[in-house]
Amino acid sequence: VPPLQSASLLPSSADRAQHELDGSAQAQDQISRCFNKLRALRASDSATLKTELNLLFDQLISENYSLNHEGIRAEVVCEMLIHASRLVPLSQEHLIIKLCQLIHQLLNQLQVIVDEHTLDVLVSYCSRALRTCSSWTHTEVLLALSSLLYGNGSRCHRHLPELLGPGGILVSHGDPSQPEIELRRSALHCIANLCLSVPGQPYLEEPYKGVCYGILLRTLQSPKPPDVEDIVFCTLLQSALKGMQYFLNGGKWKAVPNQDLGTLLAILKRLMFYGLPGISVEMPQVLYPAPLPQYETVPAAKPEPSQDSTAQKKTGKKDGEEGEGDHISGPLKTGAGGVDQSGWSHGSQSTSVTSPSGATPQLYPSWKKGSSDSEFSDPEGGMQSKLRLYQARVRQSALQCFLAVVKCVEKRILYGYWSSFVPDAPGIGGPPPLTLLTIALKDPSPKVRAGSLQVLSALLEGSRQFLSNAEDTSAPRQAFTPFSATLAASVRELHRCLLLALVAESSCQTLTQVLKCLAHLVSNVPYNRLRPGLLSPLWKQIRPYVRHRDVNVRVSSLTLFGALVSTQAPLPEIQLLLQQPGSTSALSTPGISTPQELSHNWRLPARRDGEASSPGGGVEGGPEGPCWLLQLCVSLVTQPREEPYSDSDAGGSSGASLEPSPVRLEALQVLAHLVKGYFSMVQTYLLELGQLSARCLAEQDPSVQLHGAKLLEELGTGVIQQYRADANTTPQSAKCVPVCQVVEFWSEVLGGPLISALQNEQHPTLQTSACDTLSSILPQAFSQLPDKTQVLCITILLGLTYSENSLVKPAAVRALGVYILFPCLREDVMFVADTANAILTALDDRSPNVRAKAAWSLGNLTDTLIVNMQAVGLEFQEEFSDMLLLNMLRSATKASGDKDRVKSNAVRALGNLLHFLQPVHLGKPVFEQPLQEAMRALIDTVRGDATMKVRWNACYALGNAFRNHNLPLGSAVWSKEAYSALSYVVTSCKNFKVRIKSAAALSVPLTRDRYGDVHQFAEVWRALAQALEHSEETEDFLEYRYCASLRSQLCRALLHLLSVCQPDDLPALRSSLSDQSRPVLQGFLVHYLSDKGVTLAAGVDGAAGEEAGDHVVPEDGLMVLNETLTRLKGQLEENIWTHSGCQILVENVMNETKKKKKIH
Repeated sequence: VPPLQSASLLPSSADRAQHELDGSAQAQDQISRCFNKLRALRASDSATLKTELNLLFDQLISENYSLNHEGIRAEVVCEMLIHASRLVPLSQEHLIIKLCQLIHQLLNQLQVIVDEHTLDVLVSYCSRALRTCSSWTHTEVLLALSSLLYGNGSRCHRHLPELLGPGGILVSHGDPSQPEIELRRSALHCIANLCLSVPGQPYLEEPYKGVCYGILLRTLQSPKPPDVEDIVFCTLLQSALKGMQYFLNGGKWKAVPNQDLGTLLAILKRLMFYGLPGISVEMPQVLYPAPLPQYETVPAAKPEPSQDSTAQKKTGKKDGEEGEGDHISGPLKTGAGGVDQSGWSHGSQSTSVTSPSGATPQLYPSWKKGSSDSEFSDPEGGMQSKLRLYQARVRQSALQCFLAVVKCVEKRILYGYWSSFVPDAPGIGGPPPLTLLTIALKDPSPKVRAGSLQVLSALLEGSRQFLSNAEDTSAPRQAFTPFSATLAASVRELHRCLLLALVAESSCQTLTQVLKCLAHLVSNVPYNRLRPGLLSPLWKQIRPYVRHRDVNVRVSSLTLFGALVSTQAPLPEIQLLLQQPGSTSALSTPGISTPQELSHNWRLPARRDGEASSPGGGVEGGPEGPCWLLQLCVSLVTQPREEPYSDSDAGGSSGASLEPSPVRLEALQVLAHLVKGYFSMVQTYLLELGQLSARCLAEQDPSVQLHGAKLLEELGTGVIQQYRADANTTPQSAKCVPVCQVVEFWSEVLGGPLISALQNEQHPTLQTSACDTLSSILPQAFSQLPDKTQVLCITILLGLTYSENSLVKPAAVRALGVYILFPCLREDVMFVADTANAILTALDDRSPNVRAKAAWSLGNLTDTLIVNMQAVGLEFQEEFSDMLLLNMLRSATKASGDKDRVKSNAVRALGNLLHFLQPVHLGKPVFEQPLQEAMRALIDTVRGDATMKVRWNACYALGNAFRNHNLPLGSAVWSKEAYSALSYVVTSCKNFKVRIKSAAALSVPLTRDRYGDVHQFAEVWRALAQALEHSEETEDFLEYRYCASLRSQLCRALLHLLSVCQPDDLPALRSSLSDQSRPVLQGFLVHYLSDKGVTLAAGVDGAAGEEAGDHVVPEDGLMVLNETLTRLKGQLEENIWTHSGCQILVENVMNETKKKKKIH
């Protein structure tokens, strides 16, 4: 037959689609007719009804509802099933079986969750059937019951006593004592579905929750009955594990008497190795929290002749269902020299993962030795292969259950069992430790290996605080091994084993999990506390994977690179690795290839002609060449991808198509991390990276635009941090990017698509990121930008502060809060006024996030007012609107009663505003009430129960207000309350940093009259003296690190009070200078004055460093005391001065200090 004629005989795609539609319509009609016939039947005892029900049930059961379910409404199904249950009496057991099969099929294939009425009717029907019908029907009835209970656990409270109460149906059928294994399995299905939590619905309540847990736990603990087949028992374990997983997903783990975590973890650990070839597991009954593993109860691994010996003899067989992607071909097929019987290497890490392409890698698990996944190949009968498959499913279910444990149990509790699941040594000379890494390296199923890596990733996620205890930089101890060294050994073993898994793995899905797990590990390990060398093998090994054929592997490898360059940056080891020569294509370096691709040369190894050698496409690097990681990421973002790819990431790929979007986004993310952590290494390419960001912003994909804007922000922040760090060194270091280059960079950026991104209302997230980018402009560079560019930036930001979007508005307000500190803008009264009005409007927004950003910006704006007051003087103050200042004072006072995140900056702004007020303001009656309210707000915040950061800021604000000589401090009504509040805090606050700041505030007034009357002065003195006397008493051990700073500030404050005190104050001070307290104060003051190296700013926190220049330093203390002594002697009679108490203190302090200085 000619080809054209044969083609004409085949139906077209349109014909086939029409035929399928016709078939679906016929099936729909058939199902509807059956439904209608069933609903038309009425209950009776006639044989005709039984026959019709039989035929209708058979016909309905034979339908495939998964293909023909459109148009079948859930209400119709529920109505029909209720009607059918009324037609089938409990005496007709064959009809009951068919009805239950129909319930199970309809609910599962149509994915219907029945309503509450249907649930009550059908669950009651099934319960009665299980009570009255023969046992041979129970399996089908339980199956139907499990379908009814799915997703309806919270609505079954009326039936729970019958199902889970004493002697309940599910309790009797699901108990391990039940001889019928199928009944047990079906009952466990029901229990699992009862435990399934539905969002928004209440979870199973006690005592039924405990009953379910007990049945599931006993099932997992019970051994296999001798008369039960292995495969059947595997299905039972799977059902119990699924139920336990649903149970654990129901909420946070709570320690109750019958739910011991150690018992559950011991069971899961045993089942994680269930049926694993070559390992015989005898686990302890309970795992206990311990820094060391429980070796004594885990005997040496014994091979299983029945499973492993036959499997090792088979070679050249086909892979089983779960053996996909496990082939190792080429050089990797040969034997793995240097690997012991358990698959663990005795070689070093560095030799294991950097083998040249001509050498055979020596670190492969035993299951990789053959040419195929032989554990699943069993053509001689199939039963052994099937058993292996079911055992692998049990292991996979156990790992999923363990993952649920990790998610529901607090990490601090779970880390007590760390040593039971994570190795701390290779196990040389003995059996290897049975841990999650054993599964990742030895399990023949890629799904199980991936499951173990998922659990390990969940354990590592958020483990930074726990792993921060690891340390091995010091010399090893001989007498004992501290926990820090044990944990460090565990970290090293994790690196070694995961590198082995990376080398050995060939399944792309599992390889992705290995890379993700490594990323979690790298993000949480304290490398600065460990000996260097951990990262170099990892860095070299993952380089080829950025060009892997699978897109997910490429993305995960880039994620790992991002973790490497962002963790504790900058790390010296990473700096050295970044400086190593490289190329845009990792595989173009001779000898570098993934182990899985040594014999699959699917990639063109040669570099393309004319490939750019630098991100700019023409900018040459230094003698060592540009940073290869930067080159790689830029090429992934901008260059057409190299062919061929074997994955399906390209839809309609062409030679000029770019990398898939996930790869490009991850490459941009790595660039952002690289710029943030290692800016000095990429600053040469500032202009080129700016062009790259502009190119991303010009694309249509919002995600690419967003990452481009983020990269711009990191570049700007890197320049700012360089100048900020360099500000303390003179002359200015040549390492900073020149200002002219920064100006050129921002001129190009602001002349490109960034402005369009700022105005793109369809993508508010992009607008938000663009606002953050604008706020990262170097102030020195902003002043040199063209005037129209400056005005454009300010105008756009002012406009965006009135945006309705809750993301854009706070970002714009924050950016204005940054701009208000720019030297070129802060003296512009019009800009300051416009910014103030925008901030005050945002401060009344209903969004707490907007108000928090507005309060921060208001604090910055008031900082600018203080700077202008000192730098510009009256000219700025006269031009600034009094009404605007009044509105700022009122708004800040109102915000000080807001949430803590708003309040902390609101009180800072209040302190600045009170400092800024001038006599012209204070003389106006309109300011009188707001002034009192502002002081009242600060006093209440100091005394209140806000967070320590807020109270610290409030104490600082009061001290700031005390600096204003125009305020009636000492005579105003609020003065006494302010001093009382600070005196209370300095003696009673648990936080020493707050005490330091309150003591600093009490030492601000420069003259005696500003401390009020004699009683007020004495109260301040007594509070400071008492605080100094008890400065070493604290309930929180962490506060001891601030003791030195606190004592220094208290001594400074007391010396200041002595320097301003008057003769009238001496009698009132005598009470605090008793024979008991005087020696204590004397000791502290002598120590302070004699220690020349102690200054207030030298404390651990430097909290009170702002006041360091306001009063005496220790070197001047003796001179101040001498002047005080001379002054008071001249004003008082000798007899009065001698008995004042101060004379003894001052003279003793002076004498002791002089003696100490002579000794030193």
